[in-house]
Amino acid sequence: MALFPSSLLSSLALSLALLPCAARAAEPLPTLHWLVQDVPPHFSYVRPGQVPQTVEDIGQGELDGFLRILVRRMPQYRHVLVEMPFTRFELQARQGQTLCSVLHVKTPERLAWLWFSHLYPPLFSRQLHVVVHKDRLAQFETAVTGQPLQLADLLQRQDLVGLLPRDRAFGPRIDALLKQAGDGAPRTVVPNRNMHLLHMLRARRMDFTLEYPSVVDEFLRLNGGDDLVKLPLAEGRSTQLATVACTRSAEGRQHIEAIDAAVRRLAQEKDRDAWLRSWRREPLDEQDRQRVNRYMDERARGGPIIE
Repeated sequence: MALFPSSLLSSLALSLALLPCAARAAEPLPTLHWLVQDVPPHFSYVRPGQVPQTVEDIGQGELDGFLRILVRRMPQYRHVLVEMPFTRFELQARQGQTLCSVLHVKTPERLAWLWFSHLYPPLFSRQLHVVVHKDRLAQFETAVTGQPLQLADLLQRQDLVGLLPRDRAFGPRIDALLKQAGDGAPRTVVPNRNMHLLHMLRARRMDFTLEYPSVVDEFLRLNGGDDLVKLPLAEGRSTQLATVACTRSAEGRQHIEAIDAAVRRLAQEKDRDAWLRSWRREPLDEQDRQRVNRYMDERARGGPIIE
């Protein structure tokens, strides 16, 4: 005699058949770890000094604002924000830990350990300048003529001392000039919250550094004074495209493909003006808007871009 009615057995069999699907549905989402750093105005924290827990805790500058937009279009991942210096990021990525970043500029050396994809064309605010103390402006003679400074010329001068952040990439043109200068290139330091290079420049511990104008403006706004001067650099527009990077591993490849697909979906959205308005606290100027729209039109029509 059967222990259970056939109808009940059929129901049990159906339930068991459905269990794997239910289990899969209950599985946690895969995690995507994003590098964050408090480097205003491009990337900042809503509560200074507190590592953000979600994208709602980061600012609305150029990079953090775009990361907000990306994350909201990638619901298939659990997004975790991790603060660490570039040196630790590189060490962990080289050891195989899967990490992603919108803070890394593509370089030939980084292609050995990072996958890269493209986000948007460089904005006009991303033109590097030579930053000097007002008291030493006379040392930079071409500033008087109104002509952009030539970094190649500055690197040959023995009377000027430059200082740059360690492991920072400035783009192919400037990076090539610094490499060619060899021992004549400015020395580098690892900056942190207690040792901002602009503080050091203000204290006259060097003659110049390289930085974006908006970073200098934000520093002066937060710290007061008008003693730092930004001088245009002939090689300043060195970066061709803003990039996103993930560890060069099988899992990192999956992540960069998902990010690239999100950018292409973003480019295809009908109401592009809506996310352009939500991108940054300050709206894009008309030149930047036109350049971003042209780029997004190409991304909407094209396929994946992964290097």
